[in-house]
Amino acid sequence: MPSTDLRFSSREQHRAWLASQARLPAGFRVGTTRFEFTPREAPKPARMTLTLIALDQPASAFAAMFTRNAFPGAPITIGRRRLHEPALSAILVNNKISNVCAPGGVETAETLCARAADLLGVPATSVLPSSTGVIGWSLPLETMLAHLPDAVAALSTDSILPAAEGIVTTDLYPKIRRVDFPGGGSIVGIAKGAGMIEPNLATMLVYILTDVDVSRDELRAMLARCVNASFNNISIDSDTSTSDTVALISSSRVPCDDPAAFENALNQVCRDLSEDVVRNGEGIHHVMRIRVHGAPSADIARALGKAIANAPLFKCAVAGNDPNVGRLVQAIGKHVGAHSPELDLSRLSARIGGIEIFAQGAFRLDPSKETALVAHLKNAEMYASAPSASGTFAPPIDFPPHERCVEIEVDLANGPGECIVLGGDLTHEYVSENADYRS
Repeated sequence: MPSTDLRFSSREQHRAWLASQARLPAGFRVGTTRFEFTPREAPKPARMTLTLIALDQPASAFAAMFTRNAFPGAPITIGRRRLHEPALSAILVNNKISNVCAPGGVETAETLCARAADLLGVPATSVLPSSTGVIGWSLPLETMLAHLPDAVAALSTDSILPAAEGIVTTDLYPKIRRVDFPGGGSIVGIAKGAGMIEPNLATMLVYILTDVDVSRDELRAMLARCVNASFNNISIDSDTSTSDTVALISSSRVPCDDPAAFENALNQVCRDLSEDVVRNGEGIHHVMRIRVHGAPSADIARALGKAIANAPLFKCAVAGNDPNVGRLVQAIGKHVGAHSPELDLSRLSARIGGIEIFAQGAFRLDPSKETALVAHLKNAEMYASAPSASGTFAPPIDFPPHERCVEIEVDLANGPGECIVLGGDLTHEYVSENADYRS
């Protein structure tokens, strides 16, 4: 569940709230620069943002988790090496091109890291590269090298908001979450993600900064646990990106008096950002919060929750505010039949919006429930589909109006395992966005 119940009536109100969350922890600076270039593979004008997150002093306490996609981007290959380095000094992020399986991609990324390191006066191996955007295209190396000094010149200790804005691609809005500690110190995180998202770690990029002094080993163990309880429990479209990255860095400026409280705060930041990613998913009108409990294990509960979140017919029904609950039960039966046929479903019950729709092998429906289910779906909708003058669909808003979800509960009555999975519906906008992604 999110740590707040946020509601926004305008883009300006949302941006004011983002600015209020954006103060950088001690020891960090952020700078960005934006420029035009022409992709070699598709010669037409494009724009790229370089984002630099730099530390005042090298940080020995850092952690990262990366995609398990078998065709990872060059930054993932390098990032795995960086985990063995003694310290991290900066993260260099570009959007628009993901640098995945491009000729010479690793060498290009290392050249950019070396140039950034030279400008910052740090070792090249202490710079972590990160890229997101079109898969298969090559980075415009010379143009990026020419503009790197501008990103360094823009470094500021004021706000992480420029970085949150700089890393987006098809996102409708930037995403920032923070927790402040009573005795001083904070955790601040930003995320990029809209499509090609079913993280399996760990398009999704997440950078979490803190000035609380936690050791490298503790930080890495905490991040693994928090990622497993948050980012690994979301799905927008069931596709695992080649670039997924979650990075956590501590400047170690503030003593850590309570490691458990720190991990709880980190977990909250991760959970909030993961929901923000789903809420900002490409074309999403509804966020679905799917709680599966009574499973033999948490892994079985997670797998079933993901199966529901990724069921195309059910996602379409939710998009249309149509409580076609047969599609939900079909998705459950399909998954269990294929992956856990030994499960006894005779005691299974299912609810949407707290309304029982299925129990003991039979649907529990009537006209009053149908009306209530429609109302629940409409109440969770962020906006309605409407074609533009050209006949295409585009979101009419660029801010999250609320944090309401379609609440789905499945009780398997087969054990103690449970999991909450977040997903989204499937809309005209999602198809339009991905049909024209490169054009």
